[in-house]
Amino acid sequence: MKILLTTLNSKFIHTNLAIRYLNSFCKELADITVAEYTINNSIDYILKEIYKQKSDIVVFSTYIWNVDDTIKICKNLKKVSPHIKILLGGPEVSYDFEEFMKKYDCIDYIIYGEGELTFREFIEYSLGKKDIDNVDGIVYRKNESIIVNNPRQLIQDLNIIPSPYENIDKKEYENRIVYYETSRGCPFNCQYCLSSTIKGLRFFDIDRVKIELKKLIDANVRQVKFVDRTFNARKDYALDIMKFIMENDNGFTNFHFEVTAHLIDDDMLEFLSKCSPGLFQFEIGVQSTNEKTLKEVGRTQNFERLSYVVNKVSSFKNIHQHLDLIAGLPYENYESFRNSFNTVFDLDIEQLQLGFLKMLKGSGIRKNSEKHDYIFKDYTPYEVLGNKYMSYDEILKIKDIEEVLEIYYNSNNFKLSMDYIIKNYYREDAFKLFEDLSSYWEEKGYFKMSQGKNQIYKILFDFYTEIIKVDLDIFKDVLKYDYISLGRVSSLPNMFDKIQIDDFKNRCHVFLQNEENVMKYIPKFENTSAKNIIKYVQFEPFNYDVLKLKENINEKLNKELNTILFAYDLDKKVFEKSNSYKVII
Repeated sequence: MKILLTTLNSKFIHTNLAIRYLNSFCKELADITVAEYTINNSIDYILKEIYKQKSDIVVFSTYIWNVDDTIKICKNLKKVSPHIKILLGGPEVSYDFEEFMKKYDCIDYIIYGEGELTFREFIEYSLGKKDIDNVDGIVYRKNESIIVNNPRQLIQDLNIIPSPYENIDKKEYENRIVYYETSRGCPFNCQYCLSSTIKGLRFFDIDRVKIELKKLIDANVRQVKFVDRTFNARKDYALDIMKFIMENDNGFTNFHFEVTAHLIDDDMLEFLSKCSPGLFQFEIGVQSTNEKTLKEVGRTQNFERLSYVVNKVSSFKNIHQHLDLIAGLPYENYESFRNSFNTVFDLDIEQLQLGFLKMLKGSGIRKNSEKHDYIFKDYTPYEVLGNKYMSYDEILKIKDIEEVLEIYYNSNNFKLSMDYIIKNYYREDAFKLFEDLSSYWEEKGYFKMSQGKNQIYKILFDFYTEIIKVDLDIFKDVLKYDYISLGRVSSLPNMFDKIQIDDFKNRCHVFLQNEENVMKYIPKFENTSAKNIIKYVQFEPFNYDVLKLKENINEKLNKELNTILFAYDLDKKVFEKSNSYKVII
C-alpha cells in the first residue's frame, strides 16, 4: 500500500509539521511519501505531481489558506484516479466534518482532532488489521451514510510520537522556516482562538527538544518558528530551551516565539538581556487594550506589566518584538481601536501587526456571533465584515491603514522618516498619521496597483509636502537617509538634491586608504584595499546633520553640509540595515 502525505504551504520557504509527525509515527507500517507544494503552484501542476505518485491513499493537511485549492485538486484527482482514497485532516475540517463530507463526495475520510493515533489506526484498518468502527476520531462513508466515530482522546504522553527530525536532509531544510512545537494546548481561553477548544497543556520531554533543536541548528535552517500558543507558560521549561539555544547559537538561525509578556518576570528579563542580537524574536498578542473587550473574549492580560516588559526588552536592543492587534473584536468600536493602536504603538516596538478577526470554525466567538451582530465571510478565511460596534466602512478604513502601516512602518525601510513625522507632527496620535496617509493613498488611487520602491518614497515625500508642509528641506534629507540606508545606490531619485562636492569620489577613496579610518568605522575591513571596501559602503553628502535625529528626534537642525558613511556588510541586520557615521573627507 502506497500513501502520500501532502499539503499546500503558503510559501515555499515554509515547512509543514503535521505531515512530518504523521510520517514519523507511521512510516514502518506502509510505503509513505511526503511531498509539499505551495498555494502559488498551479492546480494543474500539483494535480500532475500527485497523480504521478500512483498512490493508493492521498492525505491532505488542510488550513484556511489552502482548503479551497485542496478541494479542487481532490475533485480532479478522483476523476482521473477513482480508485484513490482521499483523506483530509487539519483544523479546517475538524469542526464541520459531516457537512464537509456531504458537500464534497470526492472526500472519503476525514480525521478530526489530534491526528497521529487516528492516522496510525486508519492505516491498520486499510491493511485489514483493524475494524474502522473501532478507530476514534475518523469520519467515513458507509453506503450512502456518513459515519462519525467517537472523538479521539488527546495524547497524554507526546513523547510516544517519534521525532520527525531523526534523520535530517540538510538540503531539505537549509534556509527554510521550520515550524516547531514543544507543547500543545494553551493555559488561556481566548474565544477567537482554536486553542481554547483544547483543554490542558502538554509538553514534550526537554531532552528530546534539545536534541531536535540541535539538529535544526546544525542544518542551518533560516528560522525555527515555535507554534506553542504560549511558549513561556512554564518559565523553567522555556528558560531551559532558550539557554540551550544561546549555547548552540550558529550565528545564522533565529528563533521566533509567541510569548505572553506579563508572564515574563525579572529573572527572565535579566537572562534575555544577555542573548545575542537577532537570535530571538518575540510575537506578543495584545489584541486590544479595551478591558470590556478582553473580558468578553476571555483574554487574560496585565497591560501595565506587559508595557514594562516590552519597554525593558526594547532597551536591550537585541530582540525583535512584534505586537499584534485584532480589529473587529466585541465592544471595540473605531475610536476604541484607535486608542488600542496608539497605546501599543507608543511602546516603540519593531512591528505592530494589525489583524482582522477571523470567525474560525469551532471558535467560541463564531458560536456566539449573533450576540454581537457579526457579519463575516462564509468562506476562507472567514474574516469579519462588521458587527454592532464597527461598520464595514470602518473595517475598510482600517484595512487601508494596515496596508500603509506595513509599507511605511513594519518594513523598517522608513525608520527615521516615520519617527520624525510622528514625534514632531502627530505626537500622541500615530494612528492619525496612518489614517491620513491611507486617505492620501486612496484619494490618489495608489492602492489600485502595486508601487515600486522609488514611487513609495516619492508618495511619502509628496504627502509630507502637501499635508505637513513644514521644514521640507530637512525632511528631504531625512527621507534620503532612509533611502540610502537600505543599500548602495548608483543614482538617487530626482526628489533628492544631488550635492556636488569637488573631487568627491577620489576623496572617498583616500579616506578608505587610511587604515586609521578603516579601524575606527569599519574594522572588519582591516587590511582590505579601498577598491574592495567600496563595494560594501557608500559616502553621501547631506545638507543637514540628520544623524543628530537618531539621538534626539526633536533636535532642531540648522543647515550644515556634512558627509555620512553608510556601511552595509553587517553580520546581522537586526534593527538597522546599515551602520552610518558622520565623517570628514
